[in-house]
Amino acid sequence: MSGNFFKDNKDLQFYFERGIDWATLVELTEHRFRCPGGPASVTEAVDLYRDIAELVGGYVAEEIAPYASEIDRQEMHVVEGDVAFPPRLKRVFDGIRDMEVHGLCVPRELGGMNAPLVLYFLLAELFARADVSVMTHHSFHGGMAMAMLVFSLREGTSRVNGETGEIEETRFRGAMEEILRGEAWGCMDITEPDAGSDMAALRAYGEQGDGGQWYVTGQKIFITSGHGKYHFVIARTEPAASPDDPFAGLKGLSMFLVPTYTTNADGSKTWHATIDRIEEKLGHHGSVTAQISFERSPAYLIGERGEGFSYMLTLMNNARLGVGFECIGLCEAAWRMASAYAAQRPSMGKMIDQHEMIADILDGMQTDIQALRALCVEGAYHEEVHQKAALALKFATVLRPDERSELEGLVRKHKAEARRLTPLLKFYGAERAVSMAQQCIQVHGGVGYTTEYGAEKLLRDAMVMPIYEGTSQIQALMAMKDTLMGALQRPADFVREQAEARWLSATSSDDLERRVFRLRLLRLRAVQHLLVRTAGDKVKGLKDLPLTAWPQRFLKDWNPKKDFAFAMLHAARLTQLLFDDAAAGLLWQQAQRHPDRREVLGRWLERAEPRARFCLDEILHTGDRLLAKLRHNEGSAPNA
Repeated sequence: MSGNFFKDNKDLQFYFERGIDWATLVELTEHRFRCPGGPASVTEAVDLYRDIAELVGGYVAEEIAPYASEIDRQEMHVVEGDVAFPPRLKRVFDGIRDMEVHGLCVPRELGGMNAPLVLYFLLAELFARADVSVMTHHSFHGGMAMAMLVFSLREGTSRVNGETGEIEETRFRGAMEEILRGEAWGCMDITEPDAGSDMAALRAYGEQGDGGQWYVTGQKIFITSGHGKYHFVIARTEPAASPDDPFAGLKGLSMFLVPTYTTNADGSKTWHATIDRIEEKLGHHGSVTAQISFERSPAYLIGERGEGFSYMLTLMNNARLGVGFECIGLCEAAWRMASAYAAQRPSMGKMIDQHEMIADILDGMQTDIQALRALCVEGAYHEEVHQKAALALKFATVLRPDERSELEGLVRKHKAEARRLTPLLKFYGAERAVSMAQQCIQVHGGVGYTTEYGAEKLLRDAMVMPIYEGTSQIQALMAMKDTLMGALQRPADFVREQAEARWLSATSSDDLERRVFRLRLLRLRAVQHLLVRTAGDKVKGLKDLPLTAWPQRFLKDWNPKKDFAFAMLHAARLTQLLFDDAAAGLLWQQAQRHPDRREVLGRWLERAEPRARFCLDEILHTGDRLLAKLRHNEGSAPNA
C-alpha cells in the first residue's frame, strides 16, 4: 500500500485551508510569536502544520496501514511482570518517536513543537484510519505530557514569565522530557471492578505518611496503555461519616500521579505497582488494556485534596474529543474499504457501487463522516480556545483591561460551546463507527465475514467506541440534562430561538436555510415536549404557565435522578436530534462562506430530516407504557 492519508482527503484539507480559524489558535498558542524558533506569522505557522500533517499522512499510510492485520494478530502479554512490544509495534513507535510528534503540542521551551491541540486531533484521525490501536497508544504519549503541564499550571506549580508567556519551570518537567524522548508514556486510571460510570463508588484510596509522602492503594481495571510508567490515578482521600456525607461521593476523591516503576542504571525496572493481567479483547489488539494493583505505591498529589473529580473532567473532555476523531478515522477506513471493493466487484452486469442500494450506503457513509468531522473540529476548537484563554488570564501580567475582558469573554463562550458539542460528537461518532463497520462488511458480502479483507477487524475495533471514555448512554444523559436545564434557566433565550427558527424556516429566500431551520424547529419542539412532560410530572398545573414563569416554580427542590424519568427515557433520541441540528448549523455556516459546501449540507439535510421527524415522533408518542412498568416494578420490589 502506498499513498498519503492527508493528501487523499479533500474534506480534511478543507479544514486546513478554509475551515479552521487558525489565526485565533496561533495567537493563543504562540502568545504573539514570543518564543524564539517559532513561526513568524499565522501563514508560516499553518504552512508548518500542513507539512507535519503531510509527514504523518505519509507515515501512517506507508508504515502502519499495510501492517494493521499483523498488529492485530500480535497480541501482548505480561511476561515477568512487564509487557514487551511485538516487533512491528516497536518499529511503528520508533518511527513516531523519530518524527518527534510525541511533543507536538508541548511548548517549544520544554522541547516540543508548540502546535495547537486541534492539529493533534486532526493527526489522531490519520492514525486511527491506519489502525485505531496505534492511535490510542500514541495518544498516551504526548497527551499525557500535556496533561502534566496543564495540571501543573492549574495547581500553580509552574513558573511562567508573565510578559512573554514562556514556561520557565514546571513540576513534572523530567517526566515530560522522558515521554518526549519516547522512553515512557502515561495513562489514566479511573475504573475499578465495582465502579465504572459511577465514580462515587470508587474504593482505591490515598493516604499520607508521617513525612508527608502520599501512597495509593487499590485496584484499577480496563486501563488503556496501563503498562506505562506514569499513571494519573483517582483515589479516595476524605473519610465519610455516613453514606449521606458529601465526602462519600465525588467530593472525597483526589488526583495523584503515580510512577509505577523506577528505571535502574542497568535498564531494569523496579516496580511500585503490579500489572495483574492484560485483557483479552474483541479488538484493539495493538493496545494494552491492563489491570493494575497498587499497594502503598508512592504517589504525588495533584492540586488540593478533594479536587480529583474536577481534574479528571479535564482529562475526560479531551479523551472524548480524541475518541470522536478516532471514530472519524475508523469510519473513513470503512467507507474507503467498502468503496474500493464495490468499485471493482461485478454483479448482474455492473460494478456493485452502481447498484442503487449499495450506492445509497456509500453515499450515507460519506455524508455522515463529513458531518461528524464538522462537529469534531468545532468541538476541538472551542475546547482549545477556552483552555488557552483561561491560562492567558491566569498568568499574563501585562494585560490591558480590554484584553482581559476579551479573554474572559472567550473563556465563557468557548467553554459553553465545548461542553455542548463534546457529548454529541462522542455519541454520534461512536454509534456510527459501529454501524459503518457493519455496513463495510455488508458491502463486501461473504468475503467481509472472512479475515482476508480486514472489514471484520474494523467492526471488532469499533465495538468499544460506544463503551469507553463514557458510554453512549452517559453522553446522552449529559446532553439531555444540559439542554433541558439550559432552557429552564434561560427561558427567554429558548423562546427567542423558537421565534427565530419559525421566522427563518418560513421566510428565508434560500431553500437550504429554510430546511436548516425547519430541522431546528423539530429539535426545539422535542425539547419543549420533554420540558412540559417533566414539568407536568413534577408540579401539577405548571405546564399551563408560560415558559418564562417556570424557573421560580420549577427550579427549587430539583432532583435530576427522580424528576428526569421521561426525559431520560428519550435522552438518546434527543441527542440524535441535537447532533442533526448542530451539524446542519455548522454546515450552513460553512456554506454561507464557501458555496462549494452547499452540496455537503444538501446531502446532510436529505439524511437528517426524515431521521429527525422519526425521533420527534417517538418522543411525542412513546414511553408511557415502559415508564408505568418501571414504576410498578419499583413499587413491588422487595426492601433491600
